[in-house]
Amino acid sequence: MHRALVDRARHGDVEAFDALARAVGGRCMGIAFRILRDTNVAEDAVQAALIVAWREIRNLRDADRFEPWLHRILTRECYAEARRSGRWSTTLRMLPAPQFAGDSTSSVDDRDQIDRAFRRLTLEQRAILVFHHYLDLPLVEVANRLAIPLGTAKSRLHHATAALRASVEADARASSREHMA
Repeated sequence: MHRALVDRARHGDVEAFDALARAVGGRCMGIAFRILRDTNVAEDAVQAALIVAWREIRNLRDADRFEPWLHRILTRECYAEARRSGRWSTTLRMLPAPQFAGDSTSSVDDRDQIDRAFRRLTLEQRAILVFHHYLDLPLVEVANRLAIPLGTAKSRLHHATAALRASVEADARASSREHMA
């Protein structure tokens, strides 16, 4: 489906590009939100990425690689938007989380704890986790989409996971101390 649209868009078909943007827009928004943790900034990053993609689509060599190519542009735009905004947002709008069986209170607490820990990560750490875990991509593909060497992707994933774990554990220790007092 994407290949024909990409080929038409590469030849200047605005309607084909619009169809592509509608097809991948939700996924791009999910990626941008998870990296930036702010809906408004994520929307700006997605819009900027789509504008760049429209301008550069003629240079895309392989139509089958449209989404990885777009994700690379999107990641750069997420980083640029974070620099432009010059802030980490305090107004978060959460995307609906999947419901889990069991005690709903503990799952809400767990999600909140993970969200707090995730917000403490750098953009690069968030990006690597989003592409690897949210999109369920192998590290080779993550490295390709982030335009970084495989070794760098492995290192970032290791450090991001360790930082996330350390943050969750620190919150848990602080919470247990509050309950003991």
